[in-house]
Amino acid sequence: MNHDISNPKPHATAHPMVPIWVISLTVTLIFLAGVYFDHHSGWFDARVYGPYANAEQVQMYQPLAGAEAERLHGKQVYDAVCGTCHGADGMGMAGKAPPLAGSEWVLTKGFKRLTEIPLAGLNGPVTVKGQSWNASMAAMGAGLNDKDLAAVLTYIRSSWGNKAEPVEADDVKAIRAELAGHAMINGETELKTIPE
Repeated sequence: MNHDISNPKPHATAHPMVPIWVISLTVTLIFLAGVYFDHHSGWFDARVYGPYANAEQVQMYQPLAGAEAERLHGKQVYDAVCGTCHGADGMGMAGKAPPLAGSEWVLTKGFKRLTEIPLAGLNGPVTVKGQSWNASMAAMGAGLNDKDLAAVLTYIRSSWGNKAEPVEADDVKAIRAELAGHAMINGETELKTIPE
């Protein structure tokens, strides 16, 4: 037997043919699954996206984070605790409470005095922006936790044109511990004895 391997003959391989009805059924099932998914997933449902006209509106309703969230939290605490007397605009109320906007007590490099005022309270004469006030402020911040008081002080130090460093909750905690049992601050004279 003589086999010539130099000139092999091509052999046809048999591949089974997929019937057209299987292909049609598969395409139809994929299409129907897509339609079902679109109608039941809410992805393109106007009831989900209908209230918003554009992406900017959707972004506007997203929860805030970081510094903006802290600022909003500080504003909420301020409005609830401080705004009644000092005003929503920080300009104070004649005969009742001095302004916080532009106040030299707010804009100091340190914030120890500013933190002690709401923790201990302030009673007696004090000068704010060249005007004399007879302060009568209870310890409004004593009931706030460290995070809330830090947020409101930071809000005060960064609002209405004020530009001063933020106050951290750890700083408030340390000042609160140091101040424990301290009586109400007696006017500007005692306030100035507190180191910044």
